[in-house]
Amino acid sequence: MNAPTRRRSNGFTLVELLVVILIIAALATLGISAGLKQIDKAKRMASLAVAKGIESAVNNFFTEYGSMPGDGTETGDAVVKTDATGVEFLEILLGEDTDINTRGIKLLQVTEGKNNANGLIYDTTGDTVTGLYDPWGGPYHVMLDFDLNETVSPATAAAVTATKLNGRRVAVWSNGADGVEGGGEKEDDVKTW
Repeated sequence: MNAPTRRRSNGFTLVELLVVILIIAALATLGISAGLKQIDKAKRMASLAVAKGIESAVNNFFTEYGSMPGDGTETGDAVVKTDATGVEFLEILLGEDTDINTRGIKLLQVTEGKNNANGLIYDTTGDTVTGLYDPWGGPYHVMLDFDLNETVSPATAAAVTATKLNGRRVAVWSNGADGVEGGGEKEDDVKTW
């Protein structure tokens, strides 16, 4: 007599299914990692575009008025943040402060943001600027040359000495994703120089 033959049923074995699931998981991990890197790159590019826009606005203000955007009491190189402490500076560049920007020229063109991240933030009424923030929610830092010697020396926490920038009236930077000036966990500051 013939022994009964075992027929294999159609379908996949448990081992085959596990191998396929592991391959899919590995590919998904690689895809997510690449996607996060691209998102970070896009945020850095957006931050640099705004920083260069601020730099250009300050240079245009200087060309138009022959002075730096301030109330005239500043001396030397001064750092202005674009958070609540630097609202007057922003209003000058936006043409909203006509005491200093007498022609009311809108020198700074930036998008409006939400929740203190990635853009120009207004108060709840929508009438008053409360700050300009980078994609990570931190303010931009702007060093202005109030002594008009065309040299600024922004110092960072990671630098032993300030970086001397000859031929510039303004330097703008963002502290990046880690929010730490200079090195931090990673060198991620966005600078216009």
